[in-house]
Amino acid sequence: MNRSMNVLSRGKQNWLKLAVVGLMVLFPLATTRAAAPEPQPPAQDRAAWMDEARFGMFIHWGIYSQLGRGEWVMNREKIPVAEYEKLAATFNPVKFNAEEWVRIAKDAGMRYIVITSKHHDGFAMFGSKVSPYNIVDATPFKRDPLKELAAACQKYGIRLGFYYSHAQDWHHPGGAISRGPWDPRQKGDFDTYFQKKALPQIRELLTGYGPVAVLWCDTPWQMTPEKARQITRLVRELQPATLINSRILYHGRDIPSLSPEQLSELRDIGVDFLSYGDRQIPANPFPDWHWETCMTLNRSWGYRADDHDWKTPATVIRMLVEVTSKGGSFLLNVGPTAEGVIQPEAVAILRQVGDWLKVNGESIYGAGRANLKSPAPAARAPRGRRGEGAAETGPDWLATARPGKLYIHLFRWPQEPFALKGVSGSVEKVSLLADPAHEPLRFQQDDDTVTVHLPPKALDDRDTVLCLELR
Repeated sequence: MNRSMNVLSRGKQNWLKLAVVGLMVLFPLATTRAAAPEPQPPAQDRAAWMDEARFGMFIHWGIYSQLGRGEWVMNREKIPVAEYEKLAATFNPVKFNAEEWVRIAKDAGMRYIVITSKHHDGFAMFGSKVSPYNIVDATPFKRDPLKELAAACQKYGIRLGFYYSHAQDWHHPGGAISRGPWDPRQKGDFDTYFQKKALPQIRELLTGYGPVAVLWCDTPWQMTPEKARQITRLVRELQPATLINSRILYHGRDIPSLSPEQLSELRDIGVDFLSYGDRQIPANPFPDWHWETCMTLNRSWGYRADDHDWKTPATVIRMLVEVTSKGGSFLLNVGPTAEGVIQPEAVAILRQVGDWLKVNGESIYGAGRANLKSPAPAARAPRGRRGEGAAETGPDWLATARPGKLYIHLFRWPQEPFALKGVSGSVEKVSLLADPAHEPLRFQQDDDTVTVHLPPKALDDRDTVLCLELR
């Protein structure tokens, strides 16, 4: 009897196995879909919007703005942790208006914003459950400006990204410190900081503020490829479309000298674009990468009360054109005051850049490298220790392009008919973007040389754009 039951049991098991196999044959798609992970867009697709946007606003803002001596003041002046913490108790940016900030960026022609959610001082500019050292819990302001910015960006069609100091943290024990600790409270284990604060706060940013365009990492002291992968795995799990920059593992100044193997490793880790050095427009950026450079509008990132060395609108326009002509994106910084105000000088400059883009935007947005050799930029003499360079010392013109169109940015108006060499394809029409009627200009084409008869004066002394329409 037991033997018979065992035979029957085995027969039933075999029948069940056959039934399961049959169901899998009948419904293969359902079982495959259940087992497969969600598809993730490839890196090139994720970052493609940067080529369309080209221009973004960087915002350095934190409790350091109260001191008016820049975002590195705690480190540079070796302020003890307990003393620096007191700044939180008096930080009350009552004039902060998220919609106003976003409108300033939009009016400037910027398509995305990246703001410091936590800088190296360790203070979170958002309501963090991970650490009470944040703007909601530790200040009289009691509001989360990043939530307000996220809502305003959604309203005005601007992408929002977060700068997060993933390695350096001068407040949390064990956080990396580029110049070494100066306070016993800073000593500790880096891995503990990374696991207990950095990764959990990144999770908060990716789960509480809607779509995050960019996770912008910086100063990767003590970072390893494996730690970088921990961040990228978290990002891909929570927001697969969020871009990650190369500073997750390499300093911006290191990018030009990276080997093919190092670049390949960045791809493997999940990095989407290269962040070149602060205030540097690379001479020869890697052609097969999306890339970005960040620039200050004066000399400082965080607010400095004594910094009045503002770039002119013409300088900003020229830099934007140069970055676009090399296929990159331009992230231009503002450093709001402790009250939450973007300085009027900055707003005035940005407004002029925006006015120029309203006329000439097609030569920037979605445009890129031209198949044309522009005159080599003149060497830039360093300005002070920060070495921004004077943009006005560059070439007389630069070129950008999109399919079927070539744009010549004339920074200095030619005194004679303008001869452009190296044009591939037949030119159908030549006009000036600043001419409301887009009246065609007289031109002759001889093989790859196009000679254009220009008006006697520039329509815009900062940059008059010549548009060549090609067959």
